[in-house]
Amino acid sequence: MQYSADGRSDGPVTVRFPRPGFLASVFRDLGAEEEREPDGAVTGGPSGAAGDGPSGDGPTGGSSTGTGPTTTGPAGAGPTTTGPAGAGPSASEPADRGTGPDGQEPGHVRPGAADPDEAVAAHARAAALTHHRTLAVQAEHDRLADLLRRAALPVSAMDFESQLRRYQPRPYPADGPGATEDAEPRWEDFAPAEPPAADPDSGPSRRLLDSGYQRELAQARLTHQRALREWRTRRAEAGSPAADESRRAHEAAEEARARAVREYNESLEECRRAYRLAEPAAVESLLERALAAAETATQDLPAPCRAVFRPLTRTAVLDLDLPPLDLVPSLTGYRLAPDGDILTVPRPPADRATDYLRLVARLALRALQAADAVDTDEILAGVVLNGWLRDPATAEPLCLVSVDADRDALARTRLLPPGTPYEERDDEGVYADAEQDEALVRLRQLGAAVTPDPYDRTGVQPAAQAGATVPAASDLSANEFAQLVRDLLTRGGIARWSVRLRGPAGLVATGEGAPGSALPGRWVVWASRDTGSIGAEQIETLAEAVGEESAERGLRLTTGRFTEEVLDLTAGENHRHIHLIDGDGVRELAHTHLGLPLATGG
Repeated sequence: MQYSADGRSDGPVTVRFPRPGFLASVFRDLGAEEEREPDGAVTGGPSGAAGDGPSGDGPTGGSSTGTGPTTTGPAGAGPTTTGPAGAGPSASEPADRGTGPDGQEPGHVRPGAADPDEAVAAHARAAALTHHRTLAVQAEHDRLADLLRRAALPVSAMDFESQLRRYQPRPYPADGPGATEDAEPRWEDFAPAEPPAADPDSGPSRRLLDSGYQRELAQARLTHQRALREWRTRRAEAGSPAADESRRAHEAAEEARARAVREYNESLEECRRAYRLAEPAAVESLLERALAAAETATQDLPAPCRAVFRPLTRTAVLDLDLPPLDLVPSLTGYRLAPDGDILTVPRPPADRATDYLRLVARLALRALQAADAVDTDEILAGVVLNGWLRDPATAEPLCLVSVDADRDALARTRLLPPGTPYEERDDEGVYADAEQDEALVRLRQLGAAVTPDPYDRTGVQPAAQAGATVPAASDLSANEFAQLVRDLLTRGGIARWSVRLRGPAGLVATGEGAPGSALPGRWVVWASRDTGSIGAEQIETLAEAVGEESAERGLRLTTGRFTEEVLDLTAGENHRHIHLIDGDGVRELAHTHLGLPLATGG
């Protein structure tokens, strides 16, 4: 029934409801269960009623066996359809809702059939998740590129001069720059300027009638009186115990500050004197300060480095903790398969290994440069750096890189320029081949041993171990052993030292001794680290080298011992120009000429 604006009925109206099959299909799509009456009819309210009123089977409804028309019950009740006997819906079969071409009701979803809309939504969710995961992988690549850039920044020198502190005294607040001479405030300093006279012939009484001037004059008198009271208060409190105590406290605090700066500089100067004397504690303290300062550019990438100084060879052995292997991304991104699965796109193992080694090379060069920059007094003769991968799953750390660099090599070693550390190209971005990476190239120019594949846990032999400060000959690196031999022989009188061959086991060099020295003439020196005995064939080889170099004498130095055959051979007339120094002799020379012991065992 419809009603007009004046509230009267416009006549009957037919109310159309959706087909029952439509709502049933919607409920099934939403996963809801249909409630049915015992006779199989779908109910929408309590007591099996289709609405709020009685059903069509009631007294006002049509006959269940008649063929009457569609009737309506009381207000709010749904329509009830009655048909011929046997043609209406039975107790176990709902009313006919019509069938489609395939025999199914309209809107009906067959069991097991996929909904096209749901498939599209699932595909969209999978695509969004794939994009989100790819962005996360790209963020890891960006972080690695940023670490590579910051690790290549030059290191500022942390020498003694840069660590000195300077004392700047702070004045007492009453004596500060803003404080003026404590004189009595004068009214002339506060009085406002009189307003200009409009009429030159008018007297001063007319200017005093200016309201603006009177307000300024009153404000100036209040300011002058306030300043006068404060001045009298300061004069009264100038000799008070509280003011004297405040001044004494300020002076005591300033004296404490000056004393702390002076004591720190004196301790720093004492460390400098100890450093110049090559005391291990002072050298190691300075080196570790410089190494810690070098890490400020990459504080989010902990790479601690410890230093051990060996005064015997004046060499610092650095142990650098390398970052974990999972820092380098193992994936390029994610992709969505045609069947909707999210698949990973792994990076080539060689690219991942190269990126990790590029980061390791920058960290190693940064530590070497920090040690070289802080050694302003040239105490160090060389630096050995070992990069260790410490995995909690394994008991022993793995050495992935080892560098044995002398002073001359360190002087030529610098990090990448801070402005353009990379040359980006369209095909590789910030990543480059290992052969083209400048940090790895410079590291290999130092003779560094670098693992070919860190992810395969392939380690390298450390050039030297950061053990005791008094090592054995077998614990020395190749550069350390060469430096030790050179120091021993130059102290004995051989000058113009020239190394011809050098390897992990020893060296071959030439030198000339001044006339009148302990070792005069031209020499060919063959020094090696051995644990066994030296045979006669090596003595014959050294004798041939002496003739080829037009030298006068030959020296065979070993940390091992010589056989009786060799001793008899050098005692003969043809080999008296060949001199021998065994392990005991090396240790005796180190104690005599260097004043430092050489541990046994090598």
